[in-house]
Amino acid sequence: MAVALVALFVAMGGSAYAAFVVTSGDIKNNTIRSRDVRNGGLIGKDMRANKVGGRAIKESTLGMVPSAIVAEGSTHFTVVNFGGQQVRGRGTTSVARTAPGRYQAIFNRDVRSCAYVATIGGPTAAAPPNNGQITVSSLASNVNGVDVRTTGASGNDANKPFHLVVLC
Repeated sequence: MAVALVALFVAMGGSAYAAFVVTSGDIKNNTIRSRDVRNGGLIGKDMRANKVGGRAIKESTLGMVPSAIVAEGSTHFTVVNFGGQQVRGRGTTSVARTAPGRYQAIFNRDVRSCAYVATIGGPTAAAPPNNGQITVSSLASNVNGVDVRTTGASGNDANKPFHLVVLC
């Protein structure tokens, strides 16, 4: 019985000893598989740069990729024809021509702390209008509004189609 116990002890001791003595130099290249590594057992510094490729990444485990497009809530715009009617837009509640070359665009939020970018431009695929200028400012009578003024080549107020973007 004593011999059997000694043999059992030596046999178990040998495999336990091997578990602690195996080093990375003892492992042949390409013999370790995913199931051989404990989850969370490897971290970034354990891998060489540029050695984890597309096959090593499960697409089903990835989350949403952040968009490069500005979030809808922070960009408002309107495209207006020369008559003051909105052709398309986002976040716009109304647009009106108040006088020749004078327009008011009202948005669905306070835009006083936003940036306004406008350009004279056609609302369709037709050739853009030539000559003229456009200026923008906050609308004094409404915190949600932008005052737009378009002029012709001579500097006089003139109805012009335009694109207005409000960045908040």
